[in-house]
Amino acid sequence: MQTPTSSSGGSVSSGQITAQRWAGTGPATSLTGIGLPVTLVEGDTFCVSNGSGDIATHQPHGLFVLDTRVLSRWELHVSGGHLEPLATTCDQPFHATFLGRTRPRGRQEESELLVTRRRDVGHGMREQIEFRNFGQKELHVTAEIHVDADFADVFEVKDNRLKRHGQHRLSSNSRWLSFEQTDEHQTKRVTVHFSLAAEVEPGRITWRLEIPPKGLVEICIECELAINGVTRQMLFPCGGSDISAGPTLRKVDWHEQTPVLETSNAALQQSIASAINDLGALQIVDPEHPQDSVIAAGAPWFMTLFGRDSLLTSWMALIADPTLARGVLTTLARLQGQVVDDATEEEPGRIIHEIRFENTSTLSLGGGSRYYGTADATPLFVMLAGELRRWGIDEELVQRLQPHISRALDWIEQYGDKDGDGYVEYDRRNSQGLINQGWKDSWDGINFADGRLAEAPIALCEVQAYVYAAYLAGAHFALEAGDHENVHRYQQKAADLKLAFNRDFWLEDRGWFAVGLDAHKEPIDALTSNIGHCLWTGIADEDKAAQVADQLLRPEMFSGWGIRTLATTMARYNPVSYHNGSVWPHDTAICVAGLTRYGYLEHAHRVTQAMLDVSEHFDGRLPELFAGIGRDELSAPAPYPASCSPQAWAAASPLLLVRSMLRLDPWARQNRIHVDPRPPRSIERLDLHGVRINDRKLDFHWHMGKLQVDGLDGMELLQFAHPTTQMTEWEEQL
Repeated sequence: MQTPTSSSGGSVSSGQITAQRWAGTGPATSLTGIGLPVTLVEGDTFCVSNGSGDIATHQPHGLFVLDTRVLSRWELHVSGGHLEPLATTCDQPFHATFLGRTRPRGRQEESELLVTRRRDVGHGMREQIEFRNFGQKELHVTAEIHVDADFADVFEVKDNRLKRHGQHRLSSNSRWLSFEQTDEHQTKRVTVHFSLAAEVEPGRITWRLEIPPKGLVEICIECELAINGVTRQMLFPCGGSDISAGPTLRKVDWHEQTPVLETSNAALQQSIASAINDLGALQIVDPEHPQDSVIAAGAPWFMTLFGRDSLLTSWMALIADPTLARGVLTTLARLQGQVVDDATEEEPGRIIHEIRFENTSTLSLGGGSRYYGTADATPLFVMLAGELRRWGIDEELVQRLQPHISRALDWIEQYGDKDGDGYVEYDRRNSQGLINQGWKDSWDGINFADGRLAEAPIALCEVQAYVYAAYLAGAHFALEAGDHENVHRYQQKAADLKLAFNRDFWLEDRGWFAVGLDAHKEPIDALTSNIGHCLWTGIADEDKAAQVADQLLRPEMFSGWGIRTLATTMARYNPVSYHNGSVWPHDTAICVAGLTRYGYLEHAHRVTQAMLDVSEHFDGRLPELFAGIGRDELSAPAPYPASCSPQAWAAASPLLLVRSMLRLDPWARQNRIHVDPRPPRSIERLDLHGVRINDRKLDFHWHMGKLQVDGLDGMELLQFAHPTTQMTEWEEQL
């Protein structure tokens, strides 16, 4: 996932990309060192505050809707000061309760006033504040909310490049306070409504409360957004029924349809529960296509659709809910490139990189600003379609997706491989676009062992691995369609690519694959985690896989907590960089899947156990990334300052780990399923109830080496021909 930024006052419209909009080069604002942040998420709305509930000015806090910060300050003062925070709970992704008290005054040993703030987000924000007097005398209390709205773009906040744009206007009466911004594109207005009349002045709402002994006073506040005069309907209005609210119902439905894990390992149990919660919270529903849920990349900075992130996340989450992959594929197919546009880097057949909602009043994903600068989303699209087919994709969806799959394969051959050497390369066509267009898309993410930055066009090793898997999927879709000419063509292209890749990318003197080939076809010789992706898709030759497996577990790569993105022996190694030495859970989980595939189970178990240990340190929720500092240097994984949490592919990582433990490989159309559990020794029991394959729900019970599968209903259960090596039937047949 990238770190894009936006220019001051810039906008993205059809066919236009503003300077620095997509190419992140500035330092990211830290989310640590300001007290533990609390992030609430619901669709295109999220709120970041400190642990007491305050949205503090000059911090990367705020209430954000459609990528715009509509509240930049929201601080509660009681009797002239901040509350003393006592507790914070977040029992729903979109809800938090903040408990605080006034600080004792004079000779008082205890405060008599307890204040509870209950906050819900969804197309705006509702905050219910309860003032409870536990004393024996009436309390006279002055309560103030200091409030502001700067209407900053989310990346202006992230990169600390704040500047007011357009014209701002303030209006109020005793029941509401309104902030309005008008620029050349549109007018945005946020209105704060309150249930109890107040004294209102610019930036401050004041109530003078009289609270009887043992009594309470409640105030309900709504923060409502309007764009070009159209008010968004809040999901949690004052006086509304929370039980029947859309987010509540979606959460209940999501939990009812996802599998239930029971295991002897508490860390795994907790991480799977957190994964299910977070993936539910990060889902976005396009109002024009409500049947297709997609996944936002992560909060707070990436609450929008990313092609690569959504494809990898839904692939990893197939064991939890295959319908998520269905929604992602259908949505990305609608947004697939149609024309050549240098500004957005759109090309026919190309899968989108990112959508943003700056300067748009529409909620439709199709109405957002689009950018296509990614080399891997298009082969991943075909790869996911093929994988979903093996989990039971229906014929009607196959027919709808087939033209998009064909166009994606055409893009790989015509636009992805511009020089005809058989490899997909990238080279940005827009000087404000992304310099690097693989998953390590920071400006310095692709470099040589000696620290030199690679020169584009660049052919990344993992992109070729995805293309290999895409060709295999293309061959099987052609086989099902009776298109024998394309069956042979894609079979041959997969075989040719694998042969050439193992010849051109392999560094015999190093014992690993180059991370890529540069503009001069020189192997980029840095040792990176990308080589684990080559194991995952099967493009690596068997005789090279053993060396790759060992490299991933060397101390230079394996931190003891996970697999570093860049080895410590490389010149650009920095454990607290974004892509040059940090550890990304999704990347590590893909490496585990690759190690499992080639039969290096002890390697996989070591890394899996490390990830479970990390999960425990973060209370079950894996972060987007964390520092690559070794376990021998620090007894706990060190957070990365600007890491998103929750974040989609980090959340899905434990699900991929469970699939790797089960060594689960279905082929629903053939009515067969391979499963051969090999979990780490720390797991004695693994029960997974309700895994959906085709029209069945299967229950897997594994205890001390014995496996039972319920719900097969005629489906043939197989183990792999080789007890260690896991190879898909698709490859065996080809």
